[in-house]
Amino acid sequence: MNILFTASECFPFIKTGGLADVAFALPKALRKIGIDARVILPKYSAISDYFKGRMQHIANFEVPVGWRQKFCGLEYLEHDSIPFYFIDNEYYFYRNDAYGYYDDAERFGYFSRAVLESINYMGYFTPNVIHCNDWQTGMIPVLLKDVFRFSPRLNNIKTVFTIHNLKYQGVFDKNILSELLCLDNGYFNEDALKFYDGVSYMKGGIKFSDKVSTVSTSYSNEIQSPFYGEGLDGLIRSRNWDLWGIVNGIDYDIYNPNTDKDISTHYDADKFYNKIQNKLDLQKLLNLPVRQDVPVIGIVSRLVDQKGFDLISFILEDLLQDEVQIVVLGTGDPKYENMFKYFSYKYPHKFSANIMFDNSLAQKIYAGSDMFLMPSLFEPCGIGQLIALRYGTIPIVRETGGLRDTVQSFNEVDGSGNGFSFANYNANDMLYTIRRAEYFYYNRKDIWRNLVYKAMKEDNSWTKSAHKYAELYSYLC
Repeated sequence: MNILFTASECFPFIKTGGLADVAFALPKALRKIGIDARVILPKYSAISDYFKGRMQHIANFEVPVGWRQKFCGLEYLEHDSIPFYFIDNEYYFYRNDAYGYYDDAERFGYFSRAVLESINYMGYFTPNVIHCNDWQTGMIPVLLKDVFRFSPRLNNIKTVFTIHNLKYQGVFDKNILSELLCLDNGYFNEDALKFYDGVSYMKGGIKFSDKVSTVSTSYSNEIQSPFYGEGLDGLIRSRNWDLWGIVNGIDYDIYNPNTDKDISTHYDADKFYNKIQNKLDLQKLLNLPVRQDVPVIGIVSRLVDQKGFDLISFILEDLLQDEVQIVVLGTGDPKYENMFKYFSYKYPHKFSANIMFDNSLAQKIYAGSDMFLMPSLFEPCGIGQLIALRYGTIPIVRETGGLRDTVQSFNEVDGSGNGFSFANYNANDMLYTIRRAEYFYYNRKDIWRNLVYKAMKEDNSWTKSAHKYAELYSYLC
């Protein structure tokens, strides 16, 4: 099978969230099981000169954007045995950030059309399936079925659309249909792209793709309900038979505590006693008291409501009365940034607020913490808890989406479970669960060591998920 994986971001070229990790690791895993998976993304100015200097120019062509014709260059680069294509247009992509601009409708409408046009210039490679991801690629299935339905090279291509986070939908003014997308106004109806008074790119991907997937089984069920469905639950229920829930994995070559260049001391499941040195070094780095006996609770996250920070704000004062240290890394809503700065000032020996984006420090926190707190309101999959397990840092999570699918609460009766979890979105339930983890950390070292060992022995790599995606593609080929 030939798979063209299209995304708005991809590690190591540009990353703003977990999608970038998926766009790199999943095609890599697919290629290992014999599938010719390739990736296409915009050529952003933020991509390092190291990669830009190695790109091979393939073709120039024009892409219709409404009544205008816009330049498109197609670049090629092979990295880590994965073929990558880049859509080159400086007007749209030579900017400091990937998203958040007034013309994002035009930028990613152009990108969607350019992806389809570029297939004519890929030599012998013609995809059987285009795998689209989130709203930025939502117009690809629409345009493929409309503009390219008579193309001899493209008319047999199928599409899979993966929902990574339904909350972000790409809703724009209805005038973009003709002015940007070369589509007639017949698409502005409830059975097509209309979403209230606008046009939804996310709805386009869900409605017009051949199969739909989400990044965990629980999330695929949740988004069929009004609370999680973000106004699209009815459409998603109507596509229930075409909906797959496949949990994400992590790249075990990148997230490996035995080789990670960002941590001070390497370790694995059979020598996890070396993990303690990373904790001592983290405490020293962040000017916390260097204490082996105190549990460190790590948080690496976007600081937004979705991630459960309203719960944390409610109990943080109480939690800091315990013998714990808390380390936070991330940026986001100013109210949470300021809250963490305040507690860092008030409890300098217990709390470290790092309001920044720093991959190296994130790795140090995963390796140096004893527990990892992730109490999300909703979580399509989550990658933090998977990295934490890989590094022997026990996750404390709310049972939702991918967190429910990957973290099972410890059961002291039969010894099952790999972390600690709570079901209700309730601050007191969360505090109770954290203190339950503290109890085992302090009073049952034998149980705690076994939890760490089991966590590190788990297989949360992309291998199993890649086979599930291969099964999904096979239904279309």
